[in-house]
Amino acid sequence: MTLAHDVAGSGPTVVLLHSTACDRRMWDPQLPALVDAGYRVVRSDMRGYGDSPVPDRPYDNAQDVIELLDLLGVEEFALVGSSGGGRVALEVAARWPHRVTSLALLCTALAGHEPSAELRAFGEREDELLEAGDVAGATDLNVELWLGPHADEATREAVREMQRHAFEVQLAAVEEYPPIRPDFDLADITAPTLLISGDHDLPDFRQIAVRLSKELADARHRELDWAGHLPSLERPEAVNPLLLDFLREHAGAGRERRG
Repeated sequence: MTLAHDVAGSGPTVVLLHSTACDRRMWDPQLPALVDAGYRVVRSDMRGYGDSPVPDRPYDNAQDVIELLDLLGVEEFALVGSSGGGRVALEVAARWPHRVTSLALLCTALAGHEPSAELRAFGEREDELLEAGDVAGATDLNVELWLGPHADEATREAVREMQRHAFEVQLAAVEEYPPIRPDFDLADITAPTLLISGDHDLPDFRQIAVRLSKELADARHRELDWAGHLPSLERPEAVNPLLLDFLREHAGAGRERRG
């Protein structure tokens, strides 16, 4: 299956991977800025999100991304991932390091991370609401947790729409198939990496950013004192310059590494 996606602009390719509270529409505030800066932007919906159907067999999120890029004829690319999309981006960068020129991770999740009590409690409450058929309640729970104080009502409504759509699509599935989780080693990541965390987010995501800043070969960590879990939506006017500066700094880095 080819992931639902869109492509805009021309130049070096930047791939945008969405949070699992959203879909590819979460990058609407970044798309014009990236295109205007001279990038070809590819954004896709993971299976069960946005316009991509739920999987009908076990699936591999990272392989899905690579197959889409192969279809589009993209050999080298920069990756930008938010939360669950960051977890997928890390896997892509570790399994196909020669193809990733740079890696920007916003409040990224991490495979194998032991969740805090607060994050576990959120997951349990979300499950309770969904099992009771209260999709609206589960949606509101996500909106309140994941957005920081700078998110306006239009942003909250956009996240509410994306999250509710994901719940409705996934709950309508006849059968649930688990993702395939191949082994990979973070030490294989060679791409320069920008890690962004928010002071109003759950502590898990700052802990992940700090850990990755120490484990990855070429990584820097930027904390945003105003941000929640979705800073690219909360204040795009602050996040877009950070992304553009980072991408400009590392343009062509993949070719240089292979020398």
